[in-house]
Amino acid sequence: MESLQFFKMSASGNDFIVMDNRDGSVDAMFPDTAGFVQKVCRRCHSVGADGLILIEKSDSLDFTWRFYNADGSEAEMCGNGGRCAARFAYIQGIAGERITFGTLAGTMKAEIRPDKKVKLQLTRPVDLKLDYPIQLDTKEIFVSSVDTGVPHAVLFTDHVDMAPVVELGRMIRFHKSFSPKGTNVDFVQVVDRDNAQIRTYERGVEGETFACGTGAVAAGVILREKGLTGETVNIWTKGGEVVRVYVNEDVYLEGSARVIYAGTLWPEAVE
Repeated sequence: MESLQFFKMSASGNDFIVMDNRDGSVDAMFPDTAGFVQKVCRRCHSVGADGLILIEKSDSLDFTWRFYNADGSEAEMCGNGGRCAARFAYIQGIAGERITFGTLAGTMKAEIRPDKKVKLQLTRPVDLKLDYPIQLDTKEIFVSSVDTGVPHAVLFTDHVDMAPVVELGRMIRFHKSFSPKGTNVDFVQVVDRDNAQIRTYERGVEGETFACGTGAVAAGVILREKGLTGETVNIWTKGGEVVRVYVNEDVYLEGSARVIYAGTLWPEAVE
């Protein structure tokens, strides 16, 4: 196997493998993309990551991407991954400080800040619904939902640290109300008008992650719509990092996108 170069990157505790596939080398070596992603994202047995990002050539934009969850499923969008992709492109000379790139959810814009943070403009939210009931096995609960590039169901709680994120999150993720693709599930606690805490059950990872960018944006959109916050809110993630969400005519997500290391993938990483 020819060597494949990659970056391991992290944004708010979400970690990603990022590869330059503008020459199609990854596809040529691994036609079964889903199988490749599943193998290389295994923790302890390979590189390990929440997802994998392929940077693709574009004739009209700085680049396009393909984003894959750790289970090999392709997702329309990922806010934390989008920030990593933008900074990767800047570091590699693929784009400048202001970047435009294509995703399955639409065209995204990003700005690389001097402090190495990335401000990412997402597509406008759609399918916003507030405070409606869904029936679980033993009880009825109320959720709000919105699509911020990918679908999210949001539940409010007074004690986010005690929320049954995995158990209840999995039930809602696969609920018939969100079929056939399912939904991500966010548990949100309002701290004050400028701050909220969040924990997320992520579709495709099938468990709780340290952060979810589109989930933070979903929380920000719903918080503003309910009048609980203003146009800007700090979202405190389980990973300990604070991301900033801007909700007005356009929607932005701002936070870090850190390079952990650059490496070369060896054959046994995908065996």
